[in-house]
Formats: sequence, C-alpha cells, structure tokens
Amino acid sequence: MAYIGNQIRQYSDRVVLDSLTASATANYTLQLNGSNYVPSSAESLTVSLNGVIQKPQNSYTVSGSTLSFASALTASDSIDFVIAERGITLQTPSAGSVNTEQLASNAVTSAKMFSGFKNGITEADQWRITTDLVSSSAVDITANWERNDTDFALIGTGMTESSGVFTFPSTGIYLVTINATGASDSASDYVQISIRTTIDNSTYNYRARNYQHTAGANDFMGWYANIIFDVTNTSNCKVKFALSQISSGTITLQGNTAENRTYATFIKLGNT
Repeated sequence: MAYIGNQIRQYSDRVVLDSLTASATANYTLQLNGSNYVPSSAESLTVSLNGVIQKPQNSYTVSGSTLSFASALTASDSIDFVIAERGITLQTPSAGSVNTEQLASNAVTSAKMFSGFKNGITEADQWRITTDLVSSSAVDITANWERNDTDFALIGTGMTESSGVFTFPSTGIYLVTINATGASDSASDYVQISIRTTIDNSTYNYRARNYQHTAGANDFMGWYANIIFDVTNTSNCKVKFALSQISSGTITLQGNTAENRTYATFIKLGNT
C-alpha cells in the first residue's frame, strides 16, 4: 500500500526573521537572532511591505542572505515582516543516545524481540549418536555421530566432527549442551555424563558433569549438562563428550537416526 500523508521531505517550520528598517536602498541583509540568514529560495520567504504580501521573483529576489526589492525603498516605507520557511532535517539518533525513558510503554513487542534474536544467531548446530553405545567403563563418545537432519537446518557453517572431537566454525562465545538418555543393568549404579574441553588441542579437562543414580535395573535415566565456552582459537579450542563414570553395571546410551536421544547442541551467543 502506498504511503499516505506528507512525505518527510515536506516537513518544515516557519520563523520570523529580525526586523528590517526601510531606507533609500533596495538591498537588505536577512538575519535571525542577529546572525545572517540564508534562505533556500525567494519562494521560501513571506515578505510584507506596507501591509501587502510581495510576490517572490517579481517584487523581490534573494541572493545568499541579501533580500533585494525590485526598486529602492524610502524611509517612509514599512517592511512589516519577513517570515522564512525552514526545512527540518531528521537525524538518526547516535549510538547509546536512546534510553529507557524514550521508549513508550509496550513499544517493544515479544515478536520483535524474538525476530531480532533469531536474526542475531549466526551459528546453531546439533549432532546426535545414531546407534546405542554400550559400555561398562568410562569412555569418550567417539563414534556414530551425525548432524540432526530431521526438521532442522543448521544456521551458519556448523561444527565439524572427527572421532568425537568437535571443532568450532569461528571464534566466539558458544553455549554447548549434551543431553543423553540411557539405562543401566544394575539396580544401584551411579552414571555420569560430562563435557570436556581443550584450549591447546591437546589436554582435555572436565568442564561439566551430571550424575544420575538408578532406582532399579534397566530403569531409564536422563542426563543434561552445559557450558559456555569462549572459543578464542578454532584450531586449539575443541570439545568432546564422555560417559565418564560407571559405578557398577553396564550402561546403554540410546542412539537413533530419526530422533534425538543422545545429542549435543552448539549455539554461538556472540563474539569473543
């Protein structure tokens, strides 16, 4: 639909210029508050002489700040007023100049906030294991990873994975999470899922762990752990996940190719 109403370029205000005293000359200097004033054109002025509005370009012209009548006046003439029409220049507020007080109540809607948040995410990726992992000892989750390709398309370049080691596509602050579903064949078992990181592409340290205790043999459990990782160098800062403690039984971590059962999520929150 076309814009209805005055265009922004038509916005203006009007100001009365300083008084002029007629004398035996045709030329007068226009001033506003004691300073020379240069109008945009003769047509932007309203000039009253001896009680009669004058016709621009006929009765008078302007050049710079000089108003020139068609003929010289006399001391008995009266320049009643000169009104100038000025254009208004709309400016973009400078960074950091808009405060809470300038925002109207309910001016920022949730739809606008979430739209901006979505547009602000440059990297979002998700990986899952495709088959069950069965182990009776601590072990890194090194095999059968695939990118989630069910009802989701990654944002950005995405992570790369090799033998369970995940490499980030760019530096930045990342939210890294691991969700796991599984069961132990022991009726009394402590099981731990963890996130391990390196900042030198060599030594991995535990950064997050989540424990669960079985209530009965083959009861299902769920684990969740997350970290915020400052990836300052994509060659050295990496992450992997581990089934890092089993107290007694054999654990089965569930995997699947059609749905997320044991999976990791990576979201870039901002720049490092």
